[in-house]
Amino acid sequence: MKRKKMVALLLLTAMTTAAFAGTETVMADEEVKEFTAFFAVPGSEINDDNEIQQMIAQITGAKCKETWLTGQTAQEAVGTLIAGGEYPDMIDGGDGMAQLYDAGALIALDDYIDDYPNIKEFLTEEEWDKLRQDDGHIYWIQQFGNIYGDEKATTHNDEAFWIQTRVLEWAEYPEITTMDQYFNLLEEYNEANPTMEDGTANIPYTILCDDWRYFCLENAPQFLDGYPNDGSVIVDPEELKIIDYNTTPTAKRYFQKLNEEYQKGIIDPESFTQTYDEYIAKLSTGRVLGMIDQWWDFAYTVNDALKQQGLDTAGCNYVPLPITIDEGMTNQWHNSGGTLNVASGLAITTSCEDVEGALQFINDLLSQEVHDLRFWGVEGVDYEVDENDEYYRTEEMRLQSSDTAYKASHTCTYSYFPQYSGTSHDGINAMKPEFQAKEFYDGLSEDVKECFAAYGVETYVEMLGTSEAPGPWYPMYSYSNNMTTSTEGGMAWVKMGEIKHEYLPQVVMADDFESAWENYLSVYEGCNPQAFLDEMQEELDRRMEAAAKYQ
Repeated sequence: MKRKKMVALLLLTAMTTAAFAGTETVMADEEVKEFTAFFAVPGSEINDDNEIQQMIAQITGAKCKETWLTGQTAQEAVGTLIAGGEYPDMIDGGDGMAQLYDAGALIALDDYIDDYPNIKEFLTEEEWDKLRQDDGHIYWIQQFGNIYGDEKATTHNDEAFWIQTRVLEWAEYPEITTMDQYFNLLEEYNEANPTMEDGTANIPYTILCDDWRYFCLENAPQFLDGYPNDGSVIVDPEELKIIDYNTTPTAKRYFQKLNEEYQKGIIDPESFTQTYDEYIAKLSTGRVLGMIDQWWDFAYTVNDALKQQGLDTAGCNYVPLPITIDEGMTNQWHNSGGTLNVASGLAITTSCEDVEGALQFINDLLSQEVHDLRFWGVEGVDYEVDENDEYYRTEEMRLQSSDTAYKASHTCTYSYFPQYSGTSHDGINAMKPEFQAKEFYDGLSEDVKECFAAYGVETYVEMLGTSEAPGPWYPMYSYSNNMTTSTEGGMAWVKMGEIKHEYLPQVVMADDFESAWENYLSVYEGCNPQAFLDEMQEELDRRMEAAAKYQ
């Protein structure tokens, strides 16, 4: 094993050196092309001499310098770029994609897609059509939620009520299926265990409300009523009718429960003032017993931090619970199938001087060889291959993969470029380690394994159960995310967001909940939400008509 790893390291070093020396293995006498990209989300930059980035450059003949959002909202950052009139070669503007489109900052991709087979194959004709804008052209490629082959679902990458395994173990792994049961357990555990082993005070429940991430506070009612994450509305699948989840009886019960828990001291008093970075740092201490969040929003940073501190062995890992408002309801926290968010994606800007080269780079990143490098790494260094050609990692490899310095110098996932989950082209391995069943299970901390065993499951997904994929309208947030104030409904949507962001924390903290709730509803109705709901109904109808063409 040690000899094999040494050989692999020597090979990696040789390949990296070749990459700096002129990339002869890619194309003779040609230098590596260098592109730039900006992603309007927080992220971690890698070292300039990152080893796997250089290996990918050797194969593709190109590399990309990625920059990320810092100190601004997505729309502010995009607005700054538009004002300056100069852009990176590639961009995902997040909530600012509509601004970029309106500013004429993006290259239409229609005439190019057929020339790049990996890009062409990445989406179906129906999915490409869903990405067409008002002018009939396609300007970006949605990177995420794409499943190749079998799904191989192990990690619930989406939203849930999360709870630490130490809480469940203390209570002897009870069945928790309702919101009231969830908060009762947090109360009981915190009363019996107010501190961690080192004397640090526990935080029973915290809420992330920073900027657009206030979904951690406001959109739970849709899930509690048993609906999937359409984000901005509920869709009645029988009547195909839009419902406002902000004003349902369940919404009132949910916020009243938060108010009660706040008055009891269960909810973190810093919830409504903490920044995202402060929230992540708080979770990384292991103090927070539970919260609502998307897995992708916290776990990839927090889990590594817990592991590096040894807190994973203290029961500080999070697992999801199938919470609904009442018992006996089917939850839809997890749905099978991929999710196409047409509101944003990876685009090429008008500042790019080599559109064909940029598309070729994207195309090459989707090849299986490069995809393996991005997400599995280097054989013999980051993973091994067993006698059945199945990839796996040793515990040493798993630990180094969670190390911040190692990731900066060695790992290069190009995480906001198009990517697959599901099954590799070899029909054996998962596209990513976290979806490889045996590797996934072997890599779990003992506390999570014990928790899963107690509930008779083997994955995070099985903790929740899986519902069938929602209808062809899904997800509706891919439309509302790009609404602007140019329409009456868009104006209402912006105002609704501002009011919810301002008033819902007040509702949670109020001494008199009923008065605070009635005041919130009064101000909310003043935003003219019906105009928004009407436009969402029109979009729902349009999507259903469009889907009928492919049936």
